[in-house]
Amino acid sequence: MPAPSAADKPVLYGDVFWISPYFFTAFVAAREKGVALEVKELSLPRKEHRTEDFQNRSLTGRIPTLKHGDFWLAESNIIADYLDEAFQGPRLYPEDLRERSRARQLMAWIRSDLMPVREERPTYTMFYERSQKPLSAKGQEAAQTLIRVAGLAVPEGQSTLFKSWCIADADLAFVLQRLILNGDEVPARLRAYAEAQWKRPSVREFCERKRPPYEAY
Repeated sequence: MPAPSAADKPVLYGDVFWISPYFFTAFVAAREKGVALEVKELSLPRKEHRTEDFQNRSLTGRIPTLKHGDFWLAESNIIADYLDEAFQGPRLYPEDLRERSRARQLMAWIRSDLMPVREERPTYTMFYERSQKPLSAKGQEAAQTLIRVAGLAVPEGQSTLFKSWCIADADLAFVLQRLILNGDEVPARLRAYAEAQWKRPSVREFCERKRPPYEAY
């Protein structure tokens, strides 16, 4: 397979409702990197990501998927890695090795843990209708785990994890906003941190997107 050129305009496939946290990561990464890309929306309720052609090209049929020339790549954190290395522009990850590793640790943890928060505060409650149910005991436990880890990771008085913004800030703010937007208790300094990320132009562009009526999937 020939290597794609940075001159090839990438295409980012995302969900039509613009509520996927993984689409969010990839979209914000592209915007922060300054990459001009085309966004193509796929309907998950209609299983448009399950077509044979899309699955064969993306390998896993996952959303989001990035197409760059003849190269297709899924998994949002890996898409962010690829954009950071394939294109010139501001760094998406810290330059320092240990900080970069910590950022990737947090991103991997957010994707692999906190399932009760993700189940009880699904992303449609962030962009459509808020949850009307209090967190269960398991949900509260997971929320406290999130708050504990975020409290350790975010330095006092800072609005970023490290000296400069990185893509892990977007990921961490997104999962905190699952609680904040649904009225769950979050310490003031973590609320301020998440709200600072929510003011970034790249994040606002995603969050303020005009969305079609929601369909469960």
